[in-house]
Amino acid sequence: MGAVHLAELIEQGRPAVLAQYGQHLTSHQVQALDAMARCRTGALGATVMACSGCDQRQVRLRSCGHRSCPRCQHHAAVDWLERQRAKLVPAPYFMVTFTLPAALRPLAYRHRQAIYDLLFRTAIGTLRTFGLHHAELEAELAATAVLHTHTRRLDYHPHLHVIVPGAGIDQQRRWRKLTGRYLFNGRALARVFRARFIDGLKRAGFELPARSPARWIVQCQHVGQGLPALQYLSRYLYRGVIAEAQIVTFDHMTYAVTFRYQDGKTRRRRLRTLPLVEFLWRLMIHVLPSGYRRVRDFGFLHGNARTTRALIQVVLLVVIPQPPPRARACFRCPACQGAMTVIAVLNTRPSPMT
Repeated sequence: MGAVHLAELIEQGRPAVLAQYGQHLTSHQVQALDAMARCRTGALGATVMACSGCDQRQVRLRSCGHRSCPRCQHHAAVDWLERQRAKLVPAPYFMVTFTLPAALRPLAYRHRQAIYDLLFRTAIGTLRTFGLHHAELEAELAATAVLHTHTRRLDYHPHLHVIVPGAGIDQQRRWRKLTGRYLFNGRALARVFRARFIDGLKRAGFELPARSPARWIVQCQHVGQGLPALQYLSRYLYRGVIAEAQIVTFDHMTYAVTFRYQDGKTRRRRLRTLPLVEFLWRLMIHVLPSGYRRVRDFGFLHGNARTTRALIQVVLLVVIPQPPPRARACFRCPACQGAMTVIAVLNTRPSPMT
């Protein structure tokens, strides 16, 4: 059985998705759908390459480059990791996850930008408050926050992953660092986060859903020291909504898509089958509003804090590990493994080559 390509699924299901869900899709979401439908199909053109050692030629179809396309995000984790290497501090690292309860998810989707902004503000504000009142720290914490809106099953599930070094700058401009593997109590974080989020909803003119639970969930876990923690998190944070390799089958008779995912509790691989229209709709609801930044830095990790961060690293004698040199992109000939060079760029769908 051949591979199932997302572009082919979109071509099959696009009319039905627009007919059923068009009134609920923004123009940006439709643009994302159209971009993924053209990605590496030839509709965006192609690059013709020739081998320097033999007569072999190859046509490589161009990608769409859309940030929501699973085919176009392979280098995001590498780029993020290289940026974070330059921000390393000698401290234990933690990941704190703030999750919106199910009762608030319909409201979050209807007002995505406002609710996502409120999620960022209240989560970071809660961590800062706890950092200033921490008996060992009493310091202004820094953080890198990443917004995710999905589960592995493609359900709508807005939550924020926040990477926090267990160190900060106190009121006297002194460097303070944790000595253990424990940062904050998750239940205490959840109580303050819930109260602040609800207050923010009311201030913004939103009504709290009647079925909103009294207890929300915030998880806080130790994830290691410095670079090893960042290497682990880089693979986790930039995982797309779904990789094309996860799509197992498409049934042309029932118009059903089957994909695999890893169960978060058992770590076992599972299969889920959805009607094609629902599958594509679930991809679209995770497309962020146009220009929305889902990764944000705070405190001394912010881009505007380079001077402060450099001073911290100099005082603490931090040696920034240099990233391994990137190999220059080079395509190899399938026949002789020689280097292939670009000889032409086509702006239309290429014709078959012999």
